[in-house]
Amino acid sequence: MKKPLWLLGWLLLVLPLAGWADFLQLTGNFIQGSLITGRTEPGTRVLLNGQPLRVSPAGVFVIGFDRDAGAQARLEITYANGAQEIRVLTIIPRSYAIQRIEGLAEERVTPPTEVLERIRQETALVARVREHDGEQPYFLSGFRWPVVGRVSGVYGSQRILNGQPRQPHNGVDITAPAGTPVLAPADGVVALANPDMYFGGGTLIVDHGHGLYSSFLHLKDIYVTVGQSVKQGDAIASVGATGRATGPHLHWGMNWFQQRIDPALLVPPMERQE
Repeated sequence: MKKPLWLLGWLLLVLPLAGWADFLQLTGNFIQGSLITGRTEPGTRVLLNGQPLRVSPAGVFVIGFDRDAGAQARLEITYANGAQEIRVLTIIPRSYAIQRIEGLAEERVTPPTEVLERIRQETALVARVREHDGEQPYFLSGFRWPVVGRVSGVYGSQRILNGQPRQPHNGVDITAPAGTPVLAPADGVVALANPDMYFGGGTLIVDHGHGLYSSFLHLKDIYVTVGQSVKQGDAIASVGATGRATGPHLHWGMNWFQQRIDPALLVPPMERQE
């Protein structure tokens, strides 16, 4: 039986696209605050909303979506054989809680004029660190909780500090006794180790590759130095109450470049962690 000419044309258009799609796999939760891992053919070029992504020689890349990411993102893929594909990703919105924290020293809520330059310099330093697009995909080790304890602050919640609205919370807070070891959640390289930042106190940043970073705040002690390689599970610091903190806890934040990522989306339920 002969196929209509319009159907043959449709098949010629669609079948190559279906074949190309087999070269691209995306893994993760397509919601605000998520990290997506991509796997594709070596030599493939990938653009997200027009911006090129680092693709490893093995064809691995990552994408991060901020707390307030828009409803859609556009991937443009050019495979090694010249074939092209466009995927429009749908990002599911989230609702966020309001968290009220009282008892903070007033200068930590509204810093005095004399420390504003210090804060500006520290903010700029952290931003520069997160600009680096590391070649090694250390994130392929997977992620674990750096500390086991009570989760006292969640990603994305609107912060009310001493009754004053402030920026949303950009990570996860885990309450644990001072001195509790903080373990590397994944492989990486130490990108920043500062014992005394104004808001974060003892602050450590680990580079997991391809622009993905973990930040650990309010630390008592830091056991590693800039440039040092760490493996998942290594003791890298200890829990403290330094900087803007009301008690001992670990703030674990994650960034894909300047996009804030929810660490809780990358780890198993805490009670199941071995």
